[in-house]
Amino acid sequence: MNQTKARLNKFLSMCGAASRRKADEMISRGQVRVNGKVADQLGTVIDIYNDIVTVGGKDIRLPQRSSYFLLNKPAGYLCSKGDPEGRKTIYDLLPQNMQKLKYVGRLDKDTEGLLLLTDDGDMIEYLTHPRNQLARTYHALVRWILRDSDIEPLRKGVEYLGESYNPAQVKILSIDRPKNNTLLEITIREGKKREVRMMLRSLNLHVDNLKRISFGPLKLDNTPPGQYRSCKPNELERLRKISNIKAPL
Repeated sequence: MNQTKARLNKFLSMCGAASRRKADEMISRGQVRVNGKVADQLGTVIDIYNDIVTVGGKDIRLPQRSSYFLLNKPAGYLCSKGDPEGRKTIYDLLPQNMQKLKYVGRLDKDTEGLLLLTDDGDMIEYLTHPRNQLARTYHALVRWILRDSDIEPLRKGVEYLGESYNPAQVKILSIDRPKNNTLLEITIREGKKREVRMMLRSLNLHVDNLKRISFGPLKLDNTPPGQYRSCKPNELERLRKISNIKAPL
């Protein structure tokens, strides 16, 4: 059957108005109208995008599909809808039709990397709620030659400026002795404001570069800084699997 066509009982089920069996009962009792006319014949086929279906005078519509994009945020851009000081925001990187999307998990101005943009309020709530403990992984280039013992406090949790930070997963990725720096991979689950920077500052470490490389099941790929792309079907599948949020049919 054409993708724009569907049996009336299936359409009612797709919209969450009733199960197919219950929909058949409603149709048989003359409770369903299509374009203002009673549709009491089982097997009635409708155009799901153009026909107007009502039950008890209430319009029945397909759930709207949400948009999901990944932005590789460059340093120097604020996660904000606007700035009174006129500084650049991530929305300066987006076309007009994406201005209503919301970012998930704020990155500070000097932090770059993965940023999810969506209009799916349920998904935003799930991904950002502290109780869900979603992993966020960063690469941090710090100005010092570090040993594994130097970063052990981060694995146990630290305090800084009166704020407590939970234990993080931390490992040394590389050391550049001529440049006197160390590249760390740090995974946190709280998502507090400037959390990674604050944790490193508690050890008197200066961060030269900070990049988020993953957020939950989403990973930063080779999308250039300042560019965005649609989320891939397998990425959306992973998001829906962990959140148990079903996609509109």
